[in-house]
Amino acid sequence: MAATAAHTAALGGATPSVAVASAPAPTPATPAAVAMGGLTNSSLYVGDLDASVEEDHLYDLFNQVAQVVSVRVCRDQSRRSSLGYAYVNFGSPQDAASAKDILNFTPLKGKPMRIMFSHRDPSMRKTGLANVFIKNLEGSIDNKALHETFAAFGNVLSCKVAVDANGKSKGHGFVQFDTEEAADFAIKQLNGMLLNDKQVYVGHFIRRQERGGANGEQKFTNVYVKNLPETTSDEDLHMLFKKFGVITSCVVMKDASGKSKCFGFVNFKNQEDAASAVKELNGSSLDDNVLYVSRAQKKSERVAELRSKFEQERASRFEKMKPSNLYLKNLDDSINDEKLKELFSEFGTILSCKVMLQPQGTSKGSGFVAFSRPEEASRAMSEMNGKLVGRKPLYVAIAQRRDERNAWLQAHFAQMRPTGAMAAPPLPGGFHPGAPRLAPHQQLYFGQGIPPQAGGYGFQQPLVPGMRPPNFIMPYHHLHRQGQAAAAPRVGMRRSGGGGGNPPQTQQQVYIPVGPMHLH
Repeated sequence: MAATAAHTAALGGATPSVAVASAPAPTPATPAAVAMGGLTNSSLYVGDLDASVEEDHLYDLFNQVAQVVSVRVCRDQSRRSSLGYAYVNFGSPQDAASAKDILNFTPLKGKPMRIMFSHRDPSMRKTGLANVFIKNLEGSIDNKALHETFAAFGNVLSCKVAVDANGKSKGHGFVQFDTEEAADFAIKQLNGMLLNDKQVYVGHFIRRQERGGANGEQKFTNVYVKNLPETTSDEDLHMLFKKFGVITSCVVMKDASGKSKCFGFVNFKNQEDAASAVKELNGSSLDDNVLYVSRAQKKSERVAELRSKFEQERASRFEKMKPSNLYLKNLDDSINDEKLKELFSEFGTILSCKVMLQPQGTSKGSGFVAFSRPEEASRAMSEMNGKLVGRKPLYVAIAQRRDERNAWLQAHFAQMRPTGAMAAPPLPGGFHPGAPRLAPHQQLYFGQGIPPQAGGYGFQQPLVPGMRPPNFIMPYHHLHRQGQAAAAPRVGMRRSGGGGGNPPQTQQQVYIPVGPMHLH
């Protein structure tokens, strides 16, 4: 024991403070505890090992305490990777006990080892009769601190705080005693007490197979109670539930200041008693407070249940309302909820009617009307769509969810868009892409604003109202008269200086059609 204390001091460990009236004295070792305490067992189980720990690492460490006979790291048969635990065998039970006391929770490769005597009897590991479950643990409590806390109530065979992938505590853990009496004693003394200033729940561990019964029915012993009066104490809660059966633990949860959180847990010894308590007390009154009593759920179960319930209600609501819900837009500003209901009430039973409003309270010009039957909505849509209401024609359609509306719009625009990236059609000869494109019936007058157009090679043409673009050719309106085409200059061509037989050189010009003209 002195060696253990010295080793603890060397590691800097500190036992968590437990708010109990008086620390119970350790129970004397029973014959069963002596049999399993190491006097006849010279093999140690070493768990929570880092994946990189090898046999020689364990041998070098344990051999410093006592002579090691053999070491075996358990590995996956296919990949030969470490399973995170090993067995270390000594020549005598005394050496094994000494190594366990000194090296338990010592870090190896950055992870504290969890050491216990190896139990070859599988019934000892699987019965769970002396296994204790602890939840609401403070984050700094590790395996060593939990072991030191519960060792005062009996011989601890195994102790573990559950951690996530990053090694952070999940807030719950397990302690296995050698006898049921020691487990019951620990539950009685520690349940509801403050462990590092945080109230903990301590109760019997229930195996996963026992949590669910046949035909999908839930088997449970732990009962959750909420909406308790603030004055309800642990004793009051016990008095309320004790008529249903033997209670192993009962606690009202409190905050850091000791004030009740108005909910608690009651753990029964028998599952039938817990079910009876839920059936009888759920919805009952306590000091004018209506109690909610149900099976205690894990947080993950509660979140999954709420998510499933929300999705079902959402799907049911849209399935029910979709063919009967009308969307309206282009509403006149004078239309409010009452007038809208009056307009559509002749078509059937209206379940809800709403004009959408701006934050300032003015109408957005849109709204919804929900009928009790799809036939009513269909008749209202056929008769009211396009009808002049006030000063505006009304638009009425079946309401769609946003995702459905977006999908419809995408499909609609996909049909309008060309299937491939098509090149622009060639412009008439001589027209520069920088020129503004006008429809055949449009006329361009000098001095009017010309919209910006994309220039050649992606550059913008800087056109100013009233300014002629570069290389501007003034068109001749008299060219359309017959017989004068030969005398007119050729549009789009320039003659060479000598006017000789050289072929004319084409030059790219900008043409602005200002009126109808004919080229001959």
